[in-house]
Amino acid sequence: MNWLRAAEFKVGLLVIVVGSLIAVMSMQVSDDPSYLGRSKKAWFLLPNAGGLIKNSAVRSAGIPVGVIKNITLQDGKARIDITVKSDVPLTTSASVEVKSQGILGDKHVEIYPGSPTDPPLEDNAQILTIRDGSSIENLMTSVSEVTSSLKEVAKNLQEATSEDGTRRHVLGRIVKNIETLTGDLAQMTTENKEKIGDIVDDVHAVTSSLKDIMNDKSDKGLKETWARLSNSVKNLDEITSKINRGEGAIGKLVSDESTAENVSSAIDGLSGMLDTASRIQTAFDFRAEYLGDVAATKSYIGVQIQPGLDRYYYIAVVDDPAGVVETTRTQVTGSGNGAPADYTETKTYQNKIKFTVLFAKNFWDLTLKGGLIENSGGFGVDYHFFRRKLKFSLEAFDFSKTNVRSSLSYTLYRGIYITGGVNDALDKAGARSGYLGAGLFLTNDDLKLLLTKAPF
Repeated sequence: MNWLRAAEFKVGLLVIVVGSLIAVMSMQVSDDPSYLGRSKKAWFLLPNAGGLIKNSAVRSAGIPVGVIKNITLQDGKARIDITVKSDVPLTTSASVEVKSQGILGDKHVEIYPGSPTDPPLEDNAQILTIRDGSSIENLMTSVSEVTSSLKEVAKNLQEATSEDGTRRHVLGRIVKNIETLTGDLAQMTTENKEKIGDIVDDVHAVTSSLKDIMNDKSDKGLKETWARLSNSVKNLDEITSKINRGEGAIGKLVSDESTAENVSSAIDGLSGMLDTASRIQTAFDFRAEYLGDVAATKSYIGVQIQPGLDRYYYIAVVDDPAGVVETTRTQVTGSGNGAPADYTETKTYQNKIKFTVLFAKNFWDLTLKGGLIENSGGFGVDYHFFRRKLKFSLEAFDFSKTNVRSSLSYTLYRGIYITGGVNDALDKAGARSGYLGAGLFLTNDDLKLLLTKAPF
C-alpha cells in the first residue's frame, strides 16, 4: 500500500476534500433552494417580463425564498418558472407581483403565499393571480401624461391672454372683463372725486353726531331709552327667576318632574292615537250579482274598516230580490181514473233590504270571519290565490234554514273584479240560484287619487 503514502494521492485527496467543502458551502449560501430536494416549483404568465432574468431572486415579505429557474414564451406571454423553499406555504390563492429594488434597481418576483385556509398549491402548478405592481414604466407614463396636461394648460393660458385669443377662451374673457371693470372704476373715481369726498364728509359728520349723543349725559331722550332698556332687562330677570323657582304654569312645567311627565304622557298618547288613525285603511265595496234562477239583480254596498293587517270590520247593506220566497202548490185537475193528483209549485220572490256586519281575522292567505250575515248569524272562510288576485269564499248563515253560499272572485285591475257562484246551495230557503256579477273595491288611497284627478 505504498501508493497511499505517495504525494500524488495525498494531493488528489486534498483537492477532493476542498472541492467538496466548497460545493457544500455554495449550496448553503445559494438562493436556489432546488438542491437536496428542499424546494417546490410553480409557474405563472406575464404580459411583459422585461427586467426579469434567469436566476433572479424570488422574495416573500422582502426575504429571499427562491429563484427564477426559467423564462420562456407561451401563447404570446412570458412564462416564468420559479423554485421556492418547501417551507413557504403556497395555497391556491397565492399571487405574485413584479417589483423593483428602488427607482432604478433590478427587478425581482415578490410572492404572496395566499390564505392559509385555502387548499395547498400542487407542485409545478400555475399561479393565476398576478398583481399589477408599480414600475418605473408606469411612473414614467404617468409623468408623461401630467407633462402633456401641463403643456396643454400652458398653451391655453397663452392663447387666452393673447390679443387674438381673448374672446375664444373663458379665462381670456374673465381677464378682459376684469380689465374693463378696473378701467371703469378708475374712470368713475377720477370723474367723481368731489362727490366721493362729499360722501366721506357726510359719513364723518354722522359718526361725530352719534359720538356726541353718546357722550352727552344731559340728553333726556337717551336717558329715557336707557331707563326703558334697564326696566326690560329687569322684567326679564324677574320672569326667569319665577320660572327657576317653579312659580306659574311654565315654572311647574320646567321644575316639577311629575307635571313634565304628565304632559309628556299626554303628548305621547295623542301622538299614538293620531298615528293609529293614520294607519286605518278604509275601503268601499260596490257589487251587483245577477241571479239566474230568480232573474233579478242582487246589490251590495259595503264599507271595510281595517285597523291592521291581521283583521278588519265589514258593514254592508244588501238589496236582495229573493229576500222573501213564497211557494204556492196548485193541484192539477183532470187526473181521473183513480190516479194520484199532481201538484205544481209556484215561487214568488219579494225584495228585502238586509244588513251584514262581520269581523274578520287574517292568517296569511286564509281569512276567518263571523257575525251578522244578511240579518242572520253566520260565519265564513276566504282563501286567496295567485298573489291575492283570486279569492274563494264559503259562507253559512240563517241556520234555521242553513243557507250555504259559495263564490269565486277574480280581481281584474285596481279594485275592479268579477264574481260568480251559487246562492242557497242546499236550497233550504227555496232560493237556490247560480249567479254572476262584478264589483268595485275602492280603498281610501284610490279615493284620494280620484279626487286629485277630478276636473273640478
